[in-house]
Amino acid sequence: MAEPGLDFNHRPKPPTPAEAINALIDAALVAENGTRPRREYLGGSRLGDPCARRLQYELLDVPRDPETAFSGQTLRIFAVGHVFEDLAIGWLRRAGFDLRTRSRAGEQFGFSVAGGRVQGHIDGVVVAVPTPAQGVVAVPALWECKSANARNWKEMVRRGVAAAKPIYAAQIALYQAYMGLTDAPALFTAVNKDTSELYHELVPFDGALAQATSDKAVRVLRACDAGEWLPRVAGEPEHLECVRCPWRRRCWS
Repeated sequence: MAEPGLDFNHRPKPPTPAEAINALIDAALVAENGTRPRREYLGGSRLGDPCARRLQYELLDVPRDPETAFSGQTLRIFAVGHVFEDLAIGWLRRAGFDLRTRSRAGEQFGFSVAGGRVQGHIDGVVVAVPTPAQGVVAVPALWECKSANARNWKEMVRRGVAAAKPIYAAQIALYQAYMGLTDAPALFTAVNKDTSELYHELVPFDGALAQATSDKAVRVLRACDAGEWLPRVAGEPEHLECVRCPWRRRCWS
């Protein structure tokens, strides 16, 4: 006789149509992402990361903690960011900005140094501006675009990109240096993904930040070649940078 309270007729609830379709989409995205070739260089957009050891994990393709593997939703978030960038390009061009994002060969502008072990690809270069912006936006100017949720977007508006997002500031300075775009301030555009509000900031070249970021790349490369681990950004695993790190468990174990 069955024990009281046990229901042997219970069956798992079937997925809703939305759940079933989303599961298929996410599985396809994760599978596709798994076929992409490993990136064997330090990306300029990542060198502003405060933890040099995390950059080593990325460069050496150390497996992430299993629970932090890119989900289908995360991959969709990345894809949506590219869509907002494309929209911003169109909006600026319609407003009269001469914004170049590709070479005549159709390649994205970028740089490669240290034997190809440090690379970066810029969003674009502003080479001319409409009359109302002349005297305000100098050219040629590096153009970098980011999209953010409302909270992060408002923080950039309130504090400026260098204070709110140091990793973006390091990227901009490094790109200005290696692309030879140091005379004019970079034009930084941020799109609010929740409201479609736009924020534009002129970011003067910070030579000291560019040099420090470049020096960090050298340290990371040398440490990886020597089989050494650089110091963590924090002294305990509960630090905010460690809590959200994809290699937290591996690093601290």
